[in-house]
Order: sequence, then structure tokens, then C-alpha cells
Amino acid sequence: MRIKMGSIAAAMSTFMLCGSAFAQSAADVVGTWLFVSSIRDSDGGKINTYGAGAEGRMTLDARGHYSITIIGANLPKFASGAVFRGTAEENAAVLGRSNAHFGTYSVDPADKSILFRTERGTFPNGDGTSQKRRFTISGDELAYVIPLATGGTSVVTWRRAK
Repeated sequence: MRIKMGSIAAAMSTFMLCGSAFAQSAADVVGTWLFVSSIRDSDGGKINTYGAGAEGRMTLDARGHYSITIIGANLPKFASGAVFRGTAEENAAVLGRSNAHFGTYSVDPADKSILFRTERGTFPNGDGTSQKRRFTISGDELAYVIPLATGGTSVVTWRRAK
């Protein structure tokens, strides 16, 4: 009986260590992240998607909820001064250089990916979809890769808020 109990204890210890290692990897992404850049690479050229000076926040909570907001740099002021009365050009400029969505997420530490399940966003085609993003964490920076429907990729980089 002692051998069986010892084997069970060893197995439980191994399971607990593996479990905490996985939890540690998932826990590494929890928190608030500040937008650094989104560099699109397609057709051999690199483009800063939201422009130099763009700002944003990504919040990943411990319960698996997320929100992402990126606001482009130098967006035009609306001549009307009213949020719902922008001209077609003003609205296009703001929508073209901004991105916001929220929902739930999970982390797969085995292949270092985050699965975002979008509930709602400023791009309605993404509502109700899931997007898998392979990520890396280096120091205080988290970066993930977005495969683009038009070909190429975009690398989005965030810095942990302090």
C-alpha cells in the first residue's frame, strides 16, 4: 500500500507541477498592455498600420475577458463638433485608423497562441468570430502575428503597463 500511495503522490506532484507551469504561461499575458505598433508586411513593403504616435490598450483579465482599443495618430477633428455628424471623409479617416473589439480569450501554452473570441467590434464582420494569434513575450513586450486575408502578415506589439 505504501508503494501505491507513494506512486500516487509522485503522480500528483508531477501533475501539479505541469499544471502550474501551464498556468504560469497563461498568467504571463494577464494585465494591461500599451500599444507599441502594428507593422503590416505585404508585397515586400512594411507599413505602420495606424501611423506613428497611435495609442491603445489591451486588457486581458484573469477570468478570460479581453478588450482592445487602438486609436490612430493625427485623426481629423470633426468640423461639426458632433460625434454623430462627421463627414464621409472624417468618418472614413477615423474608422480606417482605429480598431476596437472585446470578448473572451484563452491561451494555449503548448503552441504559444491566444484565441480571441470577439463578441463585438468596430469591424462588424469580426463579431462572433474566433481569431488565433501566435504570440511571444520578451521582457515587457508581447507581440502577436495576424495573417492578412490579402496576403502577408501584421505584427502587433504591446508593452506591459506599469
